[in-house]
Amino acid sequence: MPPTTKEEEKDQKPQESAQQNGEKAMQEQAPGDQGNKSQGNGHNDGGRREGDHKDKDQNKDQTKKSDSGEKGDDKKGEADDKKGDDKKEEEKKPVDPATKRLRIIIGVAVGIVVLIAGVAWWLYSRTYESTDDAQINGHLNAIASRVAGTVKAVYVENGQLVKAGQPLVDLDPSDYEVLVAQARAGYEQAVAQAAAESPNVPITVTSNRATVDTDVEQVVNAEAAIASAQRDYDSNSAKLRQAEANNRKAQSDLVRYKKLVDQGEISLSDYDQYVSNAGGDEAAVEASRYAAASSEQIVEEKKASLRQQQTKHSEDKANLPRQLTVHKATVDSRKANVDSAKAQLDTALLNLSYCHIVAPVDGIASQRSAEIGGRVSQGQQLIVVVQIDNVWTTANFKETQLRKMHIGQRVTLDVDSLGESFDGQVEFMPAATGDRSSLFPPENATGNYVKIVQRLPVRIRFNPNQRDLDKLRPGMSVEPKVHLD
Repeated sequence: MPPTTKEEEKDQKPQESAQQNGEKAMQEQAPGDQGNKSQGNGHNDGGRREGDHKDKDQNKDQTKKSDSGEKGDDKKGEADDKKGDDKKEEEKKPVDPATKRLRIIIGVAVGIVVLIAGVAWWLYSRTYESTDDAQINGHLNAIASRVAGTVKAVYVENGQLVKAGQPLVDLDPSDYEVLVAQARAGYEQAVAQAAAESPNVPITVTSNRATVDTDVEQVVNAEAAIASAQRDYDSNSAKLRQAEANNRKAQSDLVRYKKLVDQGEISLSDYDQYVSNAGGDEAAVEASRYAAASSEQIVEEKKASLRQQQTKHSEDKANLPRQLTVHKATVDSRKANVDSAKAQLDTALLNLSYCHIVAPVDGIASQRSAEIGGRVSQGQQLIVVVQIDNVWTTANFKETQLRKMHIGQRVTLDVDSLGESFDGQVEFMPAATGDRSSLFPPENATGNYVKIVQRLPVRIRFNPNQRDLDKLRPGMSVEPKVHLD
C-alpha cells in the first residue's frame, strides 16, 4: 500500500466522524420506531434491524480498511457507497401524512407569495423607466491663448482645484509692452492734430462772414460809383449840348460878321474877335464831346466793376459754406484718427492683458499642455477647467421608454463610483435620436433595412443642496430611474 499523505489524513478524519455520527443516530432511532409502530410493522422492524446489523458490519469493515491504510480512490468509493445506502434507507422510510400535508401547505404558501411578489413587481415596474446607458456630463472649459507668445509661468497642475479669476498661465509681455507704447504715442499725436485743427472751424466761420460783408460793401460802392459816373456823364453830355449850341451861334454870328466886314460896317479887329470866339466855341464842343465820351466809358467801367463784385459776392456766398464744410470734415477726420489711435491703443492694452491668463470659472484643472519656455500660438489650448458645480446626467433611453416621460418628472440617480443615490428631475427632452446627431447618420433608404430600437438622450438635472454633489465628475456611470407620474 502507498503511504498516506497529510492531505489524505485530513480527508479521512471528517469521513470517519460522519460514519460514527450516522451509526449513533441509527441506534437511537431504532427503539423509537419499534415502540411507535409495534402493530403491523414487525416484519419491517426485523428487516431494519438486519439492515442495521449489516450496515454496522459494513461500517466496521470500512473502519478496518481505513485503519489498515487504504486511502485515495478506494476510500472515496466506499464513502460514495455509504451515502447511496443512506439515501436508499431514507427512501424506504414511510412519510408521515401530517408532514406531507405541512409540506404541501408550505409549497402552496410559497407559490402564492411568489405570485403576489411577481404581480407586485410587475405593477411597480410600470411606474418607472430606467437604463444603465447614462453618464454624468459637465462643461469642459478649454482655456486657449488669445495671443502668441512664450510661456513665462504656469501656476496650476492637473487635478488642482481652481477658482474663477485665479491665475493659470503668464506669457512674456515684453513684445506687447512695446506695442502699447507705440500705440500710445500714435494716440497722443492724433489728439494733438485734432486739437490743432479744431479752431480752424470757428476761424473759418468768422472769416467767411467778414468776406461776405466785404463783398456786400464792395457791391454797394460799385453801385455808388456807377451812379456818380452816370451823373458825370450826364453833366458832360449837357455841357456838350451847350457847347454845340454855343458853337452853332458863334458860327452863325461869324457868317454875319463876315458880311459886315466885307461891307465895312464893322472893323476888322471886331471881326477877328468873333472869329476867335467861334473857334473857341468849336474847340469847346470837341472838348465837351471828349469829356462826355470819357464819362460814358467810366460808367461802363463802373458797371463792369459792379458785375465783378456781384459775381465775387455770389461765389463767396456759394463757396464759403463749402470751405466751412471742408474744414469741418478735416476736423472730423482728425477726430476719427483719434478714435482709430485710441482703438489701436485699446487693442494693444488688451493683447498685453491677454498675457495674463486666469480661470473663467470654478473647477478642476485638467489636460495641462503649457510648459515654461514653450512657444504657443494664438488659439492654442493650454489647460482645460472642468466645471464641477454645474453637472447633469445624459441618459440614453430607448424610444419605447419615452411614452410617459416628460419634463419635471422625479428621478433617482444611482452613481456607480460613489455607491450613493441622488435626487433629480428631467430637465430637457431630446431633440433627435443619437444616430441623427452622429457625424455620419445612417441612410435607411439604401440596402436592406433592419429595424433597430433607437436611443434618445434625456437630460436630467441634479437637485441642489444634496450631500456629496461635489464628488460628481463628468464621465461617471449612472443608473437613473425616472418615476412616471
